[in-house]
Formats: sequence, structure tokens, C-alpha cells
Amino acid sequence: MSMTDPIADLLTRLRNGAKAQHHDVKSPASKLKVEVARILHEQGYIEAYSVVPAGADRPGEELVVTLKYTRERRPVISGIQRVSRPGQRHYVGHDSIPKVEGGLGTAILSTSRGVMTGHQARQLGIGGEVVAKVW
Repeated sequence: MSMTDPIADLLTRLRNGAKAQHHDVKSPASKLKVEVARILHEQGYIEAYSVVPAGADRPGEELVVTLKYTRERRPVISGIQRVSRPGQRHYVGHDSIPKVEGGLGTAILSTSRGVMTGHQARQLGIGGEVVAKVW
């Protein structure tokens, strides 16, 4: 099975895992996925994340994301959406970085200075590729 959009796959795993109230979600690791997980962690959407090194049972590194829930066992991530896709990239200038859910959500951007939130990119005055939106 060839994977055309590994980021969309990660977001879908997070969405489904949260819906099924799983504790952890596993996905093959990549630099971009780890950066996306870092931002989700910094913004308080997930409890933790770690990269498990390749072992005898699996060829590549594995990203393990620990999901976060409210006291009522509702997932903290209420929505997560892939914006830029391999077939249709979505680039924005610093002046047109999308506000997610009226500023309550987070846009994740891949910029020339690394992966960051839309808020950070706006402060630095740089645009980039809108990877995903989370709220």
C-alpha cells in the first residue's frame, strides 16, 4: 500500500483515536510528523508524544502520540483538518494566515524557519504552507 499523504494519515489516526477514546495513537514517524506532534503538544491538544526507534519487529521509527481528554472524557481535539495536500498545496503570506475558529484553534504552518503555529508565523512576519488546522 503506497501512502500518498502521510500527514493526512496521521491526522486521520488522531481523529479516529480520539473518537474511539484510545490512549495512544501510533504512526510511522517522519520529521514533519514529529514537528506537527510537537506543536500539538505545545498548544495543549495532546498529552505527550515520543519517537520509538526502529526495532527488529518494524523497519522505521514510530511516532506514538498520547491523546488528551477533558474530565468528561471528551477529546481535547474537537476537529483537525488537512489544508495543504500533495495535489493541492496551500501557501499563504504572513498577512493571510488563516485564523482557526475565530482564533481559538491553531493553524500549523511549514515555513522557511521550520514548522510553527500560524500565530508564531504572524509574529515573525513570515508565510508558508498551511499544513493543517486544529481546534
